[in-house]
Amino acid sequence: MIKVGAILTDRLSHCVRIGASNQIKIGGKIMNIFVAGGAGFIGSHLANELIKRGYTVRVLDNLSEQVHGKNAKIPAELDERVEFILGDVRNTEDWRKALSGMDVVVHLAAETGTGQSMYEVYHYTDTNIGGTAKLIDILTNEKHSIKKVLVASSRAIYGEGAYNCLKHGIVYPEFRTEEDLEAKDFGMKCPICGESVSVVATKEDALLHPVSVYGITKQVQEELVLTLCKNLGIPALAYRFQNVYGPGQSLSNPYTGILSIFSTRIRQGKDINIFEDGQESRDFVYIDDIVAALIAGIESDRYMHESFNVGTGKMVTVETVVNELMRCYKKTVPVHISGMFRVGDIRNNYADMTKTEKLLGFRTKVDFSEGIEKFADWVCGQDMNLDGYERSLNELKERGLLK
Repeated sequence: MIKVGAILTDRLSHCVRIGASNQIKIGGKIMNIFVAGGAGFIGSHLANELIKRGYTVRVLDNLSEQVHGKNAKIPAELDERVEFILGDVRNTEDWRKALSGMDVVVHLAAETGTGQSMYEVYHYTDTNIGGTAKLIDILTNEKHSIKKVLVASSRAIYGEGAYNCLKHGIVYPEFRTEEDLEAKDFGMKCPICGESVSVVATKEDALLHPVSVYGITKQVQEELVLTLCKNLGIPALAYRFQNVYGPGQSLSNPYTGILSIFSTRIRQGKDINIFEDGQESRDFVYIDDIVAALIAGIESDRYMHESFNVGTGKMVTVETVVNELMRCYKKTVPVHISGMFRVGDIRNNYADMTKTEKLLGFRTKVDFSEGIEKFADWVCGQDMNLDGYERSLNELKERGLLK
């Protein structure tokens, strides 16, 4: 098979890279996999691994300047056998071209900045919800070959997630009040009695109450896919990713990915401002585990319409993240635990992986100490980008979203 790595332009806003067209049969069916957002962090890793496994892969991506920088080109890391389409999920014709002849859709395309979503409201809803609606509309009303859909959801749909109250058991606190945050009272309270509560792992059947526009859009994406695909008889899986990190993530996007943001500032010798008291925590999951979870869903022969947590099931505080990064880079910078807070941020959340392990047979393998070493090694081989972090903070301050 001859590989053609050329770029074919059929209109100013659309280009296609034609890769190898060899197809493999899995269970008697040709498996052609389409990845929306396939030049992004997760998408490119997934596409490359699928190619290694013999699948035929097509990706669609708009090469967003915020993620890929100015004058972006197809990422050099993307396997040349991947068929690339430059397009936008908000464009129905781009969806039609991308879906043609495909068996599986992995919908990863989305805007992902929690803080930015609070003022770029239309853009986030138009891209995340509108783009997904166009996919579902085609699957509902037009002839197609799609046999399964996977969609990237987020732990952001939980809001704060699950906590334990000594008096009332498992509870789901709503967002913290601005009055408490300004008083530096960052801990969570029971919504029934007002007493302090302790965080526990959040299960998929937890109460959903997102506290950011981003979280709202991911919840709607998930429900659109699971509900409509069930009506259409198409198996569908929604992945509630925790905080994903690893080699290949954008180092120039100041709106998302604290490991990238802090890494850039440490390498440039700049101060780090940690919000709240530094004890807010996240569940950091390495990119290789994310890819493995997605492939487990693609290859599963279960007929299901389910949501799955994907995380390590362990919490890491933001203060710990900063200290670990300085250790990895062998460089110390001034760190200020400022007490500032960002509207739309949560305090804690980590995944209960019981359901994912049971139904998908998947369990994460890379713990944070190992993953952050791999990430830092990769970062050290990258060019240092201009730091847009201060600009992103000023945008929040101007809108009263950073206190």
